[in-house]
Amino acid sequence: MRARWRSFGLVLGALFLLAAPLSAQDTPRDPAAAPTGAAPAMLVADRLSVSGRTRLIAEGHVEVIQGTTRLRAQRIVYDRQGDTLELTGPIIIDDGEDTRILADSGELSTDLERGLLRGARLVLDQRVQLAANQIDRVGGRYTQLYKVAATSCRICASDTPPLWQIRAKRVVHDKEGKQLYFDQAQVRVLDVPILWVPRLRLPDPTQTRATGFLIPSLYQNSQLGLGARVPYFIRIGDHRDLTLTPYIAEHTNTLEWRYRQAYRNGRIEFKGAVSDDTLGTSGLRGYLFGKGRFKLRNDFRLSFDIKATSDRAYLLEYDYSGQDRLRSGIDLTRVRRNEYISGELSHYKTLRAGEVSATLPTMVGSATYEKRLFPSRVGGQLTLSMDLLAHGRSSSLPTVGRDVARTEVAADWRRTWTLPGGLRAGLQTGIAFDGFDIRQDPATQGTHGQVTPHAAVTLRWPLKKTTPGGVTHLLQPLAMIGWTGGNRLNVPNDESTRVEFDEGNLLSLSHFPAADRRERGRTAAIGINWNRQGAGGWNADLTLGQVFFEKAQPDFTRSSGLQGTESDFLVAAQIDSPAGLGLNARGLFDADTLTLDKAEARAAWNNNGLSVGSSYIWLTQDLDENRLADQSEWAIDGSYRMSRHWTGRADWRYDLANDQASRAGVAFEYRNECVNIEVSVSRRFTSSTIVAPSTNFGFTVGLSGFSASSIDDSYARTCRK
Repeated sequence: MRARWRSFGLVLGALFLLAAPLSAQDTPRDPAAAPTGAAPAMLVADRLSVSGRTRLIAEGHVEVIQGTTRLRAQRIVYDRQGDTLELTGPIIIDDGEDTRILADSGELSTDLERGLLRGARLVLDQRVQLAANQIDRVGGRYTQLYKVAATSCRICASDTPPLWQIRAKRVVHDKEGKQLYFDQAQVRVLDVPILWVPRLRLPDPTQTRATGFLIPSLYQNSQLGLGARVPYFIRIGDHRDLTLTPYIAEHTNTLEWRYRQAYRNGRIEFKGAVSDDTLGTSGLRGYLFGKGRFKLRNDFRLSFDIKATSDRAYLLEYDYSGQDRLRSGIDLTRVRRNEYISGELSHYKTLRAGEVSATLPTMVGSATYEKRLFPSRVGGQLTLSMDLLAHGRSSSLPTVGRDVARTEVAADWRRTWTLPGGLRAGLQTGIAFDGFDIRQDPATQGTHGQVTPHAAVTLRWPLKKTTPGGVTHLLQPLAMIGWTGGNRLNVPNDESTRVEFDEGNLLSLSHFPAADRRERGRTAAIGINWNRQGAGGWNADLTLGQVFFEKAQPDFTRSSGLQGTESDFLVAAQIDSPAGLGLNARGLFDADTLTLDKAEARAAWNNNGLSVGSSYIWLTQDLDENRLADQSEWAIDGSYRMSRHWTGRADWRYDLANDQASRAGVAFEYRNECVNIEVSVSRRFTSSTIVAPSTNFGFTVGLSGFSASSIDDSYARTCRK
């Protein structure tokens, strides 16, 4: 029966409301009163009745739909003569997807864009609610609220005040501008007034970019003193913005800034700071970091990085960055299925105590071209490559001011066959041409060239087994026999001073990272790899291996693990569990004494409430790598969600070799649907000739809701029944 009345009401209500525009053709109306071409309204109700010739009464689950606006009420009286709707609540108005108005009673125009609502609440994006004595709708764009209480906190009982609220005499919501304007605003915490502002503007939750202040924060630094940061965001346009952050403390006056701009094919970002402090250095101090990424035609990508600072200690003292060498440069690359092109120009500046930038390769330029071909007659893959590199030092002194240019042209052919029994055999052969031009080095000055042929055979025997439980085991013995011709050139080692021996290059003919060094003579490698893939998520991987040389390679350092005719034993393992536990470890053990020369490990555990990770590194003493003593360090970091609203974070770095901590920090965060509070403390224990140990305290309070950030409902408070 109710469905019949609703259908009858739909037809009758639509005819009644459509009659008004037809009769209005004889009497011109104010264009501002009802937009030309407005969509007709549609009314649905349980009961409809007509009072006289000008009034239509709709009762019971009444709904009016006008464009993107949907109104629901218990009773609506339409006055045709005044072209108004008289509403009896409870009233719900959904204006698009992000705005909802709830009221007790009111009067609206038939287009639902003008009128008065009493005992109303405005809810924006299901985050911010504004309760008012009355609401005026003006032209569909502006909504005026009087005697307002605004908050994004969940209110469970009428007699319990929210954690925070903003009381105001009047609030204007600009729907198109997505702004909230407060008159005579009063900020309250637990209903206690703490701040009065005559005029206040805040973005509504649907606004993604708006000029205004961001969340301020307090900091206490043992060197800079107590200070505050107050960011101010400036929206320059739809595609660029500027953020200015004054940082005022006892011993510094700093202006931090960040500029961002987006283009059709890329984006740029610059940030920096200028400081006037009393830390012992005269004049202004500062830094500048910039980066950009662009997509060009023909699949090319252009990127640049700029890093500069006024002195060695500035970045550490202000905790802007922990980098001790700054690289500025521009890169151009193109990666296709069978082709790789790259060009790079870089400048380096050292911030390390005891290093001088003038004697380091500060200017470096390189270009690389690589092409893969698949010859049909011989099969396999042919790779042609060319590499150009030049680096210079600004010093004009001999030897320490050495400049080097290097050229490499190479061809490499590889093919793999499957032999009886599942044995996989691979053949590799090729040749490389290297040229060097060395200046400002009396011992090696001049041009040098060499031709390096090479060949290798690799064998892999994959053995696979699947258990009834769905676990797959893959056992793979590995072997390689190779030869590299040519003689060692008397050229300086500028690029291959640090060599890494791991499971990725176990079967490689050269373990050097660059072509200024090459292994010579016959070589062999053996190893075994075991891999487990479990149906339940337990996965593991283990690799063991060793490399043998016909004669010792003089350019390998002790900690490389490749010194002598027999390399260290390589052990590398990885474990992943479905519970979130992960382990990665790698070590090099001396083949004769089984002592550890190099090791690194990382363990991590992640679940719903706990995330913890630990790293360990060990490097033996190696004068060739400028390491005068053993280095051993242990680091741990993690976070733990202690309750629905509280989260703790901590990090710790300890120098085991010197038996002292290098850095430690802890932070606690309280978060719910309307507020975010964070307290942190950190300590840097290390000291040098340029920096001293320091302690930092941080305190930040953020009011959630007036932003476009995503909502995490897991932090929202719940109301007890």
